[in-house]
Amino acid sequence: MTQAIDILSGHFTADNIRRNFHENEEELSRFAQVGRARQLASYTPADFIKRMDAIGVDKVLIASIFTWSFFNQRPLERTLPEEVIEVSDLYPNRLYGLYGVNPMTATKGVREFERLVKEHRFKGIHIHPHGYNMPPDHAFYFPFYAKCQELGVPAVISMGHTLDFMPIEHGRPLHLDRVALYFPDLAVVCTHTGWPWVEEAIALAWKHPNFFIGTSAYAPKYWQPELVKFINSRGQDKVMWATDYPLIEHKESLDQIRALGLKPQAEQKLLRDNAMKVFGFA
Repeated sequence: MTQAIDILSGHFTADNIRRNFHENEEELSRFAQVGRARQLASYTPADFIKRMDAIGVDKVLIASIFTWSFFNQRPLERTLPEEVIEVSDLYPNRLYGLYGVNPMTATKGVREFERLVKEHRFKGIHIHPHGYNMPPDHAFYFPFYAKCQELGVPAVISMGHTLDFMPIEHGRPLHLDRVALYFPDLAVVCTHTGWPWVEEAIALAWKHPNFFIGTSAYAPKYWQPELVKFINSRGQDKVMWATDYPLIEHKESLDQIRALGLKPQAEQKLLRDNAMKVFGFA
């Protein structure tokens, strides 16, 4: 069984799921609309690791997510870095952090990010640009990209359609073209498959050596045929598995991937090998 790596997951504790979803009407309504509110389960760290062991998941990158409500102009989802540190310190070879970027924190946020990488094993940044009304090639993000390149860690960016009521235009993968050009030594990870601009994401992944696609937020049975073909052929070094848990459950995703009929080598790279290289686990 491949020891898979999930490159983008949400937190899983009861307090976090309650605060960010069950008691968050704006977010809960979006989950309910797509039939996902019923599966909002939480776990203790020990139970979460036990579940990952049972299905062959080796490592999980948890975002200290910071999304912004476009209409209400306030934090929407918020997971503090300390929440990630608390569980990752219990399982230091299994759980890792991604720093959730609020572009308005400017250099203060950059300094905090650097500290978390150096002192707490955070593996990169996570950007959710939609609610901030700033595309990911906006100047306010560039200090974070520069620090990522300096530290040798990736930038993981939630692109494409967003479930929330936020402007979709900021999720076009095209906005990452200049980022990949300006920072050639930065691994740029376009997550959520880039849908509905999947072919745009594929074009950028094929163009830029430092551009990758993450599969988060979409159940594999719904992946675009173009993406599945890319994973199984010329793009097998360019795509990494992710769930965006709790939106997509880990076992559900893995079961559906194994039903796609991918070549064994392509599946191995998707689930583990590419993430090992891009996130420096190798």
